[in-house]
Amino acid sequence: MNIVTERTDELRELYRELILDHARSPRHFGTLATVTHTAEGVNPLCGDKLKIYFEVDADGNIADAAFEGSGCAISVASASLLTDTVIGLPTQEALAYFSAVVGALSGSPVVSQAAEIDLGKLKALEGVREYPSRVKCATLAWHAMNAAIQRGDQSVSTE
Repeated sequence: MNIVTERTDELRELYRELILDHARSPRHFGTLATVTHTAEGVNPLCGDKLKIYFEVDADGNIADAAFEGSGCAISVASASLLTDTVIGLPTQEALAYFSAVVGALSGSPVVSQAAEIDLGKLKALEGVREYPSRVKCATLAWHAMNAAIQRGDQSVSTE
């Protein structure tokens, strides 16, 4: 095995561990005292269901975020990583993360401000590209966030 293969295997293992950690101990799980934006997401093929909550302040920044629901490990980990990432961000930057994450997972070209986003620990989700049916699990929370920010209170489905 060469050094590049070993490094790739090590990164995959770290990413797997990160996904499992967020799935077993999701961050920001629950509701918020003050909610300004919310959306529900459903993945009927997998059975994932979640509701995402945001408190957006007067300046358009995400002051707090949370989610509740149930789903597979990838769905829960993705929602946990999402909330960890967007708290404190302006909504427009959170939407750029939406474009970057969904683009990275679906293989779609990333456009506009999303091209400048460093995914950091969110790269852990890229492993689902190898399993096309799991991409919907990983993007569900991101689509719900997009709906909540863009339209205020919506439901989204992966179908």
